[in-house]
Amino acid sequence: MSREKIVELTRGHVEIMKSGELPLADDVFRIPVTNYFDPDRWESEMDLIFKRVPLVLGFTVEVPKAGDYKAMEVAGVPLILVRGRDDVIRGFVNMCSHRGAQIVDNGNGSTRSFSCPYHAWTYNLTGDLVAILDDQDFGEVDTSCMGLTPLNVEERVGIIWGSITPGVELHLDEFLAGYDELLENHGLGDCVFVGRQTLEGPNWKVAYDGYLDFYHLPILHKDTFGPDYNNKSLFDHWGPHQRVQGPDHRLLDLVNLPEEDWSQTRLVSGVWTIFPHISIASFDAGGHIFMISQLFPGSDPDTSVTHQNFLASFEPDEEQMLQIEKQMEFLRYVVAEEDYFTGNRIQKTVKTGAKSHFIFGRNEEGCQRFHRWTDALLAADNDNALLELYKNGID
Repeated sequence: MSREKIVELTRGHVEIMKSGELPLADDVFRIPVTNYFDPDRWESEMDLIFKRVPLVLGFTVEVPKAGDYKAMEVAGVPLILVRGRDDVIRGFVNMCSHRGAQIVDNGNGSTRSFSCPYHAWTYNLTGDLVAILDDQDFGEVDTSCMGLTPLNVEERVGIIWGSITPGVELHLDEFLAGYDELLENHGLGDCVFVGRQTLEGPNWKVAYDGYLDFYHLPILHKDTFGPDYNNKSLFDHWGPHQRVQGPDHRLLDLVNLPEEDWSQTRLVSGVWTIFPHISIASFDAGGHIFMISQLFPGSDPDTSVTHQNFLASFEPDEEQMLQIEKQMEFLRYVVAEEDYFTGNRIQKTVKTGAKSHFIFGRNEEGCQRFHRWTDALLAADNDNALLELYKNGID
């Protein structure tokens, strides 16, 4: 069924290419420049978006076996993802129930249990407190209610989704709006994790605008890959999530091919974004490689952190790994020295008072939709309103 859906989507794109007319947004769209730096708005974005909606916290291939874990910090929340002996992924706040020490350092590892580095309280892979150091001297406590604090997480299409706020439900079906059936075609659960690199950038929305914007490709990236692209875009959306493609004439090559022969590489081309912080792009380095960018807000409105994760659809040999590493360095340069260099300078200009609003054109529908969803989520101030928004969208 998932392939049928992406073939149907591609069939529609072929018809658009044959017509030569790209859809455009109804009108231009304006947002206040203060949206990129106002501290009160930023706090609301943290509380009502990043601490409430499902986030992409990791990938199946990062924690494939029982005892494998990943520790990280998201929007100030330290957390642990761990695969249990029952093969289930669980999430916990990275905090000992005794005196609050973080249980493990950030990064990936494998363990049989978690032991607090402060006083050696020990927790099993399901988060239960199983041992207190010198318990005969400590005093009587109910260990059954002193386990690690759980976070709601779910594994789907090779992605680990989760809330970073204890007790917050994911509502993942409503949030994804069927998008997971398209993402299934990427085969992320069968990939090999081949690398990660971390970049610092501007306000998370300044950074995210760039992932939805092909208008800038031949201009900003004129010295790297820009000459290979035009500045046109074709957008599709599922709830707040989007796919953006350039109008690729190679799609017309599919016209005379049976649909069962349409390659998976062609079907998953373009940039797939997962609101509010993920971009999935792909390239060839001796085989199909996905670059999945995880964009998180920094410690203030002016900063962000992006983890570029590289997943290969094949087991690379030594020569292929050299190609992958070379491409990783190229992509680090493009994002850090072109996109985020420009974004950091935008972060300064928005505070000058020289302009009150930014304008997104009819050809920038992806950014329009992103900012409209951001505004709608800030206005949905309770769980019922959030679910209604997921179900009904913004159109």
